[in-house]
Amino acid sequence: MQTSEIQSVKQRFGIIGISSALNRAIDVAVQVSATDLSVLITGESGVGKETFPQIIHQYSHRKHNAYIAVNCGAIPEGTIDSELFGHEKGAFTSATSDRKGYFEVADGGTIFLDEVGELPLSTQVRLLRVLEAGEFMRVGSSKAQKTNVRVVAATNLNMQEAIRNGRFREDLYYRLNAVPIYIPPLRERKDDILLLFRKFATDFAEKYKMPVIKLTDDAQLMLKNYYWKGNIRQLKNITEQISVIEQERTITPESLRAYLPDQESSTLPVLMSHQQEQKSFNSEREILYQVLFDMKKDMNDLKKLVNDIMSNEPAHNYQPHFSDTAEQPFVEKQEPQNEVINLVSPLSKGKILHNHHVEDTEEYVEESLSLIDAEKEIIIKALERHNGKRKYAAQDLKISERTLYRKIKEYGLE
Repeated sequence: MQTSEIQSVKQRFGIIGISSALNRAIDVAVQVSATDLSVLITGESGVGKETFPQIIHQYSHRKHNAYIAVNCGAIPEGTIDSELFGHEKGAFTSATSDRKGYFEVADGGTIFLDEVGELPLSTQVRLLRVLEAGEFMRVGSSKAQKTNVRVVAATNLNMQEAIRNGRFREDLYYRLNAVPIYIPPLRERKDDILLLFRKFATDFAEKYKMPVIKLTDDAQLMLKNYYWKGNIRQLKNITEQISVIEQERTITPESLRAYLPDQESSTLPVLMSHQQEQKSFNSEREILYQVLFDMKKDMNDLKKLVNDIMSNEPAHNYQPHFSDTAEQPFVEKQEPQNEVINLVSPLSKGKILHNHHVEDTEEYVEESLSLIDAEKEIIIKALERHNGKRKYAAQDLKISERTLYRKIKEYGLE
């Protein structure tokens, strides 16, 4: 389209802006209007998606027939099928008479399905049949009816993500998305922000019969650098608030800041996207989980060793896992009344000695460990961990409660 033709469309539908992305969206809308292809309009909330279905309808051969806009997110799930496709008398409790649905009323015209991503899956199946075969059935009826309706849909959802999560049918998405139109957010149309502000300020000055508000140069810069999460809708609301509340009609950055939530954080450069932050967080969490898993493995190895000790099973052939790769021995030393075992210490270096046999020429450190002292210390820790509850301490130690009670009396731990 020529620039003059695009400008004509803007004037007719009250579109303000000089952004190339905006001009591209208008161009596509006008070009596709001559066909009957389904159109899916995407963009953030507040960018003005509702204007483009009207452009498509008014420039099409259907312009003299019905145009119906339906907010799919505002209709309860239990009644949306009846609203779209109609129902037969007696189909449900409150169905006291036959009712035509929007697809029947708009035959020959255009239906705009806003927030189409909010449709229930059962309704998506019905809509898919309309797009594929041009027919539908009323709720409570088994008779198929034909309809000739142009469907234009809009959503602010990430449809690919909705498909992955099972919230939206993939086949319906491709049917609706025969021609995609993307409406850019306001922060990508910085040159349009001041144009829109002046238009809104003039409109509200006339509406409330007061002088038009104006921005200082610094305030204009602040307005352009703001993130505008709510897009054009947010800009319009803020302009109206300032027009009504501010006594001084020249707006400075100090005055403007009061109307811009989180202004400081919003005007900073975006160093990391939300997805990148989430990915970084997940990475750190995975590292932490790995550390915890390693610690758990060490603890399980130690518990198994202790269990072998308490069951009077030989532990000479068992080598627990420690994160330190080097090992240092404890030398076996016989004591009159206590069984002595060989343990691998993670705090020193060397090899296990069996029956005082030196396997190489390295220097070894000899150290004795009393089984009674070790067992006593483990029992104390288990009782402390479970606040003196013997049942849970015994489960933790993998022995019977009766055995634990005997050990407590034996070691005088009562």
